[in-house]
Amino acid sequence: MNKLAHQHDVDSHANGSEASGRTRDWRKSMSDHVAYALLVYTALQIFLTVKALSQGVSSILPYFALIALVAAMIPLCRWFEKRWAELTDEQAADGAYLGSFRRDAAGLWALAICLPLALTVLFKAVL
Repeated sequence: MNKLAHQHDVDSHANGSEASGRTRDWRKSMSDHVAYALLVYTALQIFLTVKALSQGVSSILPYFALIALVAAMIPLCRWFEKRWAELTDEQAADGAYLGSFRRDAAGLWALAICLPLALTVLFKAVL
């Protein structure tokens, strides 16, 4: 077995693809991350940002703000998903993409969690 094939086997085993008998599809995994991150982002917007806005304004404005903030997040999530959706079947199963996948997933989750927190602090400071 050559060194590159052995390293690929080690990498595949490390990310769990051979332990389960199937390979990980980076496209599906990123799509799942995007879906869950959007749900978490929306929940945080509802419970944090809208509450902060409604304390300063007693109208329907916080709900329109919620719609606008969620609508603004969708293209960002779509960008993360599109980067991975364009992989070929061979690339989607390649363990060499693990580092890039983790970087993109961490960036997505940082955005989904930190943006609502930052907006809440901003709205509380302004109102």
